[in-house]
Amino acid sequence: MPPDAGILIVDDHEDTLYALESALAPLGYRVGRATSGDQALKQALRGHVGLLLLDVRMPQGGGLDVVRYMRRLRQTQRIPVILLTGFGPDLALSSTAFALGVADVVTQPVDPWALRTKVRYLYDTHQRHLALETEVRELRARLREHTGADGHRPSPALPHPDAPPRDHAPLPPPRGARAGECDDLEKGRT
Repeated sequence: MPPDAGILIVDDHEDTLYALESALAPLGYRVGRATSGDQALKQALRGHVGLLLLDVRMPQGGGLDVVRYMRRLRQTQRIPVILLTGFGPDLALSSTAFALGVADVVTQPVDPWALRTKVRYLYDTHQRHLALETEVRELRARLREHTGADGHRPSPALPHPDAPPRDHAPLPPPRGARAGECDDLEKGRT
């Protein structure tokens, strides 16, 4: 996901799009809009979507259909999705949505403060996760550079900095009154 990835709001009602944009404006993220599931999928496939706010019921492909499709594609399967519904709590909808990996189901009208909190958390967490994945890929590539084609190191590994040196003599026995007891234990005497 590019650094300019933003939040995509998908709803077939212009007034809802405007209200959600206004609610999210204080976050300072780039916010895009789409009025159909097809438009949302096209934008997500272009790679500029870091989080999706998606209406459940829209003509020409509802929110659940969009999520099902996104979860099948590698490049979109991890994009966080918040489903929006204006029909109140629905156990069947929630069960299906969470089984598809939806982050949350929010009933409209939304509380702007609560929505901003959820969006900020999900978006930032997703960004950190992507940054960690990139770092892991880079570290694995560096490791491959330092290992042979068969995965073995061409030279022995360096010891851990906290490990005791291997070429030194063993530590001397303790001194003092109990030193003799240690010698007796080592020789099997008590």
